[in-house]
Amino acid sequence: MDDLPLQKRHRTPGRAAGSNPDVRFDRLRSEAVDDGWSAEDTLPVLRTEVTDEIARSVISRNTSPDLSFDRSINPYRGCEHGCIYCFARPSHAFLGLSPGLDFETKLIARPNAADQLRKELSNLRYVPKMLAIGTNTDPYQPIEKKRRIMRDVLQVLSDFNHPVGIVTKGTLIERDADILAPMAAKGLARVGISITTLDPKTSRAMEPRVPMPAARLRTIRKLTDAGVPVRVMVSPVIPALTDHEVEAILQAAKDAGAVAASSIMLRLPREVATLFRDWLAEHYPDRATRVMGRVRELHGGKDYDPAFGKRMTGQGEWAAMMRQRVKLMTRKLGLDRSLPPLRTDLFVRPAQTGDQLSLF
Repeated sequence: MDDLPLQKRHRTPGRAAGSNPDVRFDRLRSEAVDDGWSAEDTLPVLRTEVTDEIARSVISRNTSPDLSFDRSINPYRGCEHGCIYCFARPSHAFLGLSPGLDFETKLIARPNAADQLRKELSNLRYVPKMLAIGTNTDPYQPIEKKRRIMRDVLQVLSDFNHPVGIVTKGTLIERDADILAPMAAKGLARVGISITTLDPKTSRAMEPRVPMPAARLRTIRKLTDAGVPVRVMVSPVIPALTDHEVEAILQAAKDAGAVAASSIMLRLPREVATLFRDWLAEHYPDRATRVMGRVRELHGGKDYDPAFGKRMTGQGEWAAMMRQRVKLMTRKLGLDRSLPPLRTDLFVRPAQTGDQLSLF
């Protein structure tokens, strides 16, 4: 049985992962073995499923020294964008779902996120600091067009004059410029747009449901023209695959109106390493060995080193060279400046039905 190929249950056009790795918390493991009776062209297409979750709380906290924020919100769990390199894939295992195809197709929406956020911000003990959105899964993935959960969350933050930093690959963020622009004018909002490559073919292969790079550049222009400060995030930098594009991406983003830039090295935590290796073997077999060799050089001989201070920047001579390249180019383009901190002094709890009127 070990010599038989695994049976495919679906056709998976537009998906980056090629399998569903076992959930690491499960005690049992199963495999579907191909008995030769099924034909791939008769298999159903794997469709996206969305399940609702009623959130008891929506503000997540962290104490990571690698991050510039200590709180975040995730309107969705899982991400239909399906980026093969996504470091958030392993989080799906906590839901009893696989970090592979499940992460891209079995999504969790949190329809009460805005109402719950309003309750948490209304708590008199709450002290405002920047809220990050999009740091795990993308708030502007395709299902947001219909569900509009992110827009409702953004409206609550606007009502409270609460600072927000958004990271996305989704051009749907343009829809919410009517909320973001007034917030940005008050010093309450900024956006990071992630661009990994300028090559449409490479992008479609590794980010199958993400808007094309040219579309994301247009989004930078539209947000910038609306007065929203945009940082381009060259992230992740994939050695021997996209690293040669770093300067070109920075230049294109500058031309589109970006005011700052940052970059993060490829990281492959837990199941992501196997998924990425399989993807490389399928799409770039000629350079798979070279890419993974460089990845291991970045992470001390392993596929990934989770140590604080190293996991996002990498280590070794090649990592140092990449940091220098980014530093020189951002300085040349004027993208190396630090953006001013978002304001917290404007935070206000709007009056609600039943509140006692102030005497002053």
